[in-house]
Amino acid sequence: MSAARVALVGPVHPYKGGGARHTTELAHRLRAAGHPTAVESWRAQYPAALYPGTQTVDEPEGEPYPGTRRELAWYRPDGWWRAGRRLARESDLVVLTLFSPVQVPAYLGLLAGVRSVRAGAARVVALCHNVLPHERRAVDVSLVRALLRRVDGALAHSADQARLAEGLRGPGARAPVTAVLPPHLPATGPVAAPEPGERRHLLFLGIVRPYKGVDVLLRALAAGAPDDVALTVAGEFWGGTGELSALAAELGLADRVRLRDGYVPAEELPGLYAAADAVVLPYRTATASQNVWLAHQHGLPVVATRAGALADHVREGVDGLLCAPGDVDDLARALRGFYAPGAPERLRAGVRPVDPDPYWADYITRLLAA
Repeated sequence: MSAARVALVGPVHPYKGGGARHTTELAHRLRAAGHPTAVESWRAQYPAALYPGTQTVDEPEGEPYPGTRRELAWYRPDGWWRAGRRLARESDLVVLTLFSPVQVPAYLGLLAGVRSVRAGAARVVALCHNVLPHERRAVDVSLVRALLRRVDGALAHSADQARLAEGLRGPGARAPVTAVLPPHLPATGPVAAPEPGERRHLLFLGIVRPYKGVDVLLRALAAGAPDDVALTVAGEFWGGTGELSALAAELGLADRVRLRDGYVPAEELPGLYAAADAVVLPYRTATASQNVWLAHQHGLPVVATRAGALADHVREGVDGLLCAPGDVDDLARALRGFYAPGAPERLRAGVRPVDPDPYWADYITRLLAA
């Protein structure tokens, strides 16, 4: 494969979370594969009113990428166009990392800048972490359609997402490429060997939004798990903790459920995992997630729904258990099965950390072909 000059447009440190880690890791991997790579990132990505939590962190969650600019701002449309013109001259491939329709106006401005450089032959690809949000507004489809019909190609992280993107791109457009989202796990330091025995404790980790199904998990915990099993829900609660706290009390779980509101920095992850028997991912819907691999990195089995790509990384009965999304009774069944005599230790023994290299090699090949 000949070398391509690549520009990635997306969040990196000081922005937090999987999106920033993915953009950064992708830049490192592209450069290591022989493709000169630059990152065009944000000075201000979203208006604060659109993100109720803290958008940035003080310490990077991985090795920062040296070839990074942080000049884009949501409130400076002139900067979008100028960045596009510069990238058209400097790059063979411009990759727009799409997480939310909120980014689309800036990306359309950047695209206009790229197209205005007649001598430039830069291709533009939309890398769709989410083609459309799990919780959509009426304008979201129009915004994403406008973007996907203007780019040269698109990449999605599952076959379902690729079909959705293909429908938005319209007839005659090149079909989106599908690539498995590769591991981009936070640097948490050494992983301690787990202590033997059961903790009688489960963990949900991540942003708490309705599509993640934490309410389903609480109902299933009340109906399915032994009454000495506790749960920690750790992450940013977009609607506050009030509704879930009230549900826990209504279900008689107030003394068994801990709601730890706020972003969980990488250094706190080992302690949370060490205190749990398993990670539970009760998602109603999903695209792709790092949470199965992150749990396995820390030696924990996973109880997950078959939403999106979650089930692709769980070996049923070997390193985790699966159930139907949005189904309280089926999740309760899985929790009972997990705490059958000897099951936690058996499933823990089946856990193996993921090898990221094959995933990244395939991902880069597919991205460059998009």
